[in-house]
Amino acid sequence: MQMNAPHPGTDVPPGYPPQYPSAAFQGPPEHTGYPGLQAGYPVPPAGYSPAGPTGFPPLNQPVYNQPGGPAGVPCMPTPPPPLNCPPGLEYLSQIDQLLIHQQIELLEVLTGFETNNKYEIKNSLGQRVYFAVEDTDFCTRNCCGPSRPFTLRILDNMGKEVITLERPLRCSSCCCPCCLQEIEIQAPPGVPVGYVTQTWHPCLPKFTIQNEKREDVLKITGPCIVCSCCADIDFEIKSLDEQILVGKISKQWTGILREAFTDADNFGIQFPLDLDVKMKAVMMGACFLI
Repeated sequence: MQMNAPHPGTDVPPGYPPQYPSAAFQGPPEHTGYPGLQAGYPVPPAGYSPAGPTGFPPLNQPVYNQPGGPAGVPCMPTPPPPLNCPPGLEYLSQIDQLLIHQQIELLEVLTGFETNNKYEIKNSLGQRVYFAVEDTDFCTRNCCGPSRPFTLRILDNMGKEVITLERPLRCSSCCCPCCLQEIEIQAPPGVPVGYVTQTWHPCLPKFTIQNEKREDVLKITGPCIVCSCCADIDFEIKSLDEQILVGKISKQWTGILREAFTDADNFGIQFPLDLDVKMKAVMMGACFLI
């Protein structure tokens, strides 16, 4: 009788639990068994792979963007860190050029009040390497102007602070040689790796790049007139005797409208590929000081 029963396992002696759930626990009337593929989900085509091209994150995976950074900007893949490289500076080991683009702040354009500056730092391929954010208060920005002291935090593609730039309040006049500009570069934050100090000169903007022991390493010399129309302005990076050209920092011409109505600048930095990553970071600090 149990073999011919319409629901096997329901006709069992008293005191034994049923082998299968009763009809009261079978779900709604339309339930006919285990569900298959649900409607509305397309079947993946043949040969489909969730991974994207080599060097890019898989599709449908979270993409990390820095706070304030535009979404969708390609990021530079993380290279293997070289020996004795501070964390976060491994990106600099494989590049010989950096492009620094200051973002235009709409509130600053409309009101005239200075806001915290933000910068995208890219390689020559347009991939974002770092994102920099100024950290100052309202009074300091709007009372001291370009001479203001600031803390600039440079973040990697994961949003982690890897470089900190500290610029104290100093005089911006060449008539005061005892209080010239200076900036300290820390990588990681709290560990100085170099300094950039202004060298007094009556006409030319000149700076000295120093290592963490404050030993002079390189010199930077700019033009006598630091403004130009429809042309870039170059600051040459030279050896200590100023006989060998090592690289340059260029303020790029961005067009008459942007130059006239905003203070958002674009800079480029060129240096040897085999230069120490710490010195590359110091050159980046020199660019922000300029």
